[in-house]
Amino acid sequence: MACTFVIFGGYGDLTGRFLLPAVAHLRRSGDLPDGFRVVATARRDSDTDRYREWVAERLERHAGDLEPNERAATVELVSFEPADAADPDDVARVLAGAGDDLIAYLALPPAVYGPAIEALERAGLPAGTRLVVEKPFGESEDHARELNALVHRALPEEAVFRVDHFLGKQTVQNLVGLRFANRILEPVWNRDHIEAVDVVWDETLALEGRASYYDGAGALVDMVQNHLLQLLALLAMEPPATLDERDLRDRKYDVLRAVAHLDAGEVERSTVRGRYTAGEVDGRAVPAYVEEEGVDPGRGTETFAQVRLTVENWRWAGVPFTLRTGKALAADRREVVVRFRPVPHLAFCDQQPHPNELRLQLGPDRVALRLTVNGPGDPFSLRDAELDTDLGDPGLPAYATVLREVLVGNPILSIRGDEAEESWRIVEPVLAGWRAGRVPLQDAPAGSAGPAAAGSLSGP
Repeated sequence: MACTFVIFGGYGDLTGRFLLPAVAHLRRSGDLPDGFRVVATARRDSDTDRYREWVAERLERHAGDLEPNERAATVELVSFEPADAADPDDVARVLAGAGDDLIAYLALPPAVYGPAIEALERAGLPAGTRLVVEKPFGESEDHARELNALVHRALPEEAVFRVDHFLGKQTVQNLVGLRFANRILEPVWNRDHIEAVDVVWDETLALEGRASYYDGAGALVDMVQNHLLQLLALLAMEPPATLDERDLRDRKYDVLRAVAHLDAGEVERSTVRGRYTAGEVDGRAVPAYVEEEGVDPGRGTETFAQVRLTVENWRWAGVPFTLRTGKALAADRREVVVRFRPVPHLAFCDQQPHPNELRLQLGPDRVALRLTVNGPGDPFSLRDAELDTDLGDPGLPAYATVLREVLVGNPILSIRGDEAEESWRIVEPVLAGWRAGRVPLQDAPAGSAGPAAAGSLSGP
């Protein structure tokens, strides 16, 4: 049976930058099902020939590691039909030629999800349809709950894929193996031995033409509400009975439910928001965020967000989890840092070694463990030693890994509906406090380390 991959939002940045390159990589790896084809739609006066030209240009730009003939073969899989994703008649026309093995991908702004899902329901979906929705799912906890109810009118939960490409990253997947397949780590993976956990996604990348989406979202919604909270859930979850999607996602949901609510005072004490001004990153001039094309300065959108959370359960009570992300910063830093408590008694007089740390780098994919050992030539001195390993080539880009699971109908790398609701429950008090002006929006030049108030990532 031929599989039809319908992309609503076919001319979007997401489609050109990630989805079509993912299809190209899956084609090369042999992971596309027989008869696979892509039907892209958009509210644009275009046709298949012009769309294929656009696809070829995007693949050359974003899948340049593939040979030209491999990219050309992917272009041949693609066709285009003009359609409004919110119009049931347009959607029905597109689906009429799609066949029974259908994947509908909403590469659309979150505000359009509701009308698009309603249009899909009214158009009628064949049994076995898989619906893929990009992040963020909804615009609030209530909105996410409404969307879940709407989706479940049309499809069962197991057919809904709320994708988060972070879950396709090799290091993120290795969190499960690192924690639950190593006897040396799991006994110390708790509040008695771990002092603090940092989850960091600092980027030198600035806005890069994403104002239409980013200026309405900001760093907190774009990164913390989904990607970084998913990392927190994997870091803090209890051992699952199996790696079945239900067991794994149940344990993630338990963690999200246990994240403590931040009241107004805690939002002021435990969060930082900032925005880059004009500066220089890697030798290139970067304009101030408010001067970027398409940005509305009146929105007060943040490009830097830092939030300190606690997981109120037996394993993690009192341990701060700090989630941080920012754009146009001095350096790319994408890692998880697990900082262990100092030993209860240190016999080495007047020496304060650095704490033991486990670092999980998210690009390039590496794992490093910092230990304290004796200094060279003096058995009574101390120094740091680092054991590290490169995790190697993951084989597929993260988006391709996630899409591969969609193709086989396995939702393990997608976010379940209740997870999406809980994630909004966690960030909504922060959003409310920031909108009310309780936390100042601090400016920091592009190419800097970010707002001064961010300071040290971990602490009491």
